[in-house]
Amino acid sequence: MNINHILIVSPMFEEIRAIIEQQNIQKQFRYVNEEQLTADDLEWADALACFNLQSNVDYSQVKWVHSLGAGVDRFLFGKQWNEQVLLTRTICSFGQRIGEYCLSYIVKDLQYHDTFQMAQHQKRWTPMTPKLLGSQKVMIYGTGEIGQKTAQILSSLGMDVYGVSLTGKSKDYFKEVMTIDHHFSRLSEMDYIINTLPLTEQTKGLFSKSIFSHVSEVGFINVGRGATVDEQALLNGLNEGHIRFAVLDVFEKEPLPEENPLWSHPNVQITPHISAVTTPDEGVECFLETLKNVEEDKPLVNRVDPVKGY
Repeated sequence: MNINHILIVSPMFEEIRAIIEQQNIQKQFRYVNEEQLTADDLEWADALACFNLQSNVDYSQVKWVHSLGAGVDRFLFGKQWNEQVLLTRTICSFGQRIGEYCLSYIVKDLQYHDTFQMAQHQKRWTPMTPKLLGSQKVMIYGTGEIGQKTAQILSSLGMDVYGVSLTGKSKDYFKEVMTIDHHFSRLSEMDYIINTLPLTEQTKGLFSKSIFSHVSEVGFINVGRGATVDEQALLNGLNEGHIRFAVLDVFEKEPLPEENPLWSHPNVQITPHISAVTTPDEGVECFLETLKNVEEDKPLVNRVDPVKGY
């Protein structure tokens, strides 16, 4: 594939421009933010690199679209994709970042950080014995790059890690991988659940009463996509004791509306979609490597299957 005109659409386009210009790449680039994007830009471009654009953007005019983030649901979910247009995504330190994010909240829980902080404020001396990671079980939904790296980090510290995927295919670092239809027998054993799934037709609203009713006092961490969770079912699970606490980094509507009850729930920790941030350096590095592979017709490990949605 021959690529000459490349359109970069990003809030960080100035930082991305500075990095690319240091590489002395013999291509023509345009750098804009989403508000500046015009139909003329898309008609000019052979390739488009961006995060998440509005649904009315016509991608079919370019040869190749590259997501500067790991997720591609904004491009695919509920939309028709022109199969003649190549779609790729960014692969960088997402797995490591998300694995460390999840680990931090699990360790915080096992070490009773919140309990001891409250005792300090009340000037109470109340000893409790922290739990060990090696005594805990976690189920990770999604066994792709991010889920597998998270499993590697947690299993290396002694946790029993189970996985759930569409195929149920065995993967390294998982004690067992099950399909969504056949994992319920293990759910009640879990101390923690981590969602790393992308948003597809199969995963939308997956985390509902049918899953939350099978667990008891579990810790739930969502670093996948917000729309994979039924928020009312999550709130019910929290209030009924099925879910002891929830750490939520992603939501169906972002920023999370002020009136959303998750903000004020005492057992919910909210972070503003920061568990796997793409830095400009990492985004450019992956994009330029993909550009090279596209032009040289080499295998693309970050190619997205528009039918599967990932």
